[in-house]
Amino acid sequence: MPPPLIDLKQRRDIGDIIAVYFDFFKKHLKPFLNIFIRYNGLFIMGFLLVSYLMVTGFVGSIRANPLGETNTGESDLLLGLGVLGFFGLFVVVTIMNYSLAASYLVNYEKNPSLEVNKKAVWELVYNNIGRILLFILLLILLYIPIIIVGAVVSFIPVVGILVRYLIGLIFTTWMGLAFMPIFYENRDVTDSLGEGWRLVTQHFWKSVLVNFVLSILLFILLFVVLMIPGVLIGVYAFHSLENGVDLAESPFATVVWTLALCIFLVLYTLLQSMMQLGNGVLYFSVHEETYNHNARKRIEQIGAGE
Repeated sequence: MPPPLIDLKQRRDIGDIIAVYFDFFKKHLKPFLNIFIRYNGLFIMGFLLVSYLMVTGFVGSIRANPLGETNTGESDLLLGLGVLGFFGLFVVVTIMNYSLAASYLVNYEKNPSLEVNKKAVWELVYNNIGRILLFILLLILLYIPIIIVGAVVSFIPVVGILVRYLIGLIFTTWMGLAFMPIFYENRDVTDSLGEGWRLVTQHFWKSVLVNFVLSILLFILLFVVLMIPGVLIGVYAFHSLENGVDLAESPFATVVWTLALCIFLVLYTLLQSMMQLGNGVLYFSVHEETYNHNARKRIEQIGAGE
């Protein structure tokens, strides 16, 4: 049975967009998580592997240094493989989950009275894989001057840090909105980037502030969720040290750190999906405010009824 209907294509202010976003996510948490787990199962195993490599390599280096050992090649190799594997895996998983979030919202908006079909979500992603990869490539190229400008302005005391954060926030807002037309309107990449920029500039403060507030709220949510395993791991580490257990030599400790790192990586990946869901809700709101498609449709329906 599909969750209660939420009309995404309505003009809303900042507070209403954020409220609708959390209402949408609350009602669609279970079906969206099912899709997330279904298409991320293999990647979760990958995160577990790279977490093990990073933890094992890091612990091995720590174990060797106090003993004065200079030959830590095996530990460094494991750590290096783990880090490289993490970055590669993280990029792939982030792209896929941004795409799944966008596809989920588009499928919902087109058929709000039906439960979102997992297969339809994946098919929409698969059919646009070429444009998604091109979008990511252009995103990386566009981000290079952002990094340069950010590095230059960061030398300005206090104000430079704020300006750098604002530039980054504007860029991520633009990319989040520009990603949606690929799925919703079947636009090509350059046209989608232009549409995203048009929506950001026409609704600048609304778009930027929604992303700012959502990013803070979602990171707080992530922190709260991580507090439970964090406290348990802290208690374990404290009692282990009190009892003279060498955590660097303990296989169980390695398992604990590996699972903890894997949980963090998976939750952070889910956070990225949730952020794109927020940009999707924002997109439909500012899109309606710009083009009035839904309002015109309702007026036509009223006219036809008379």
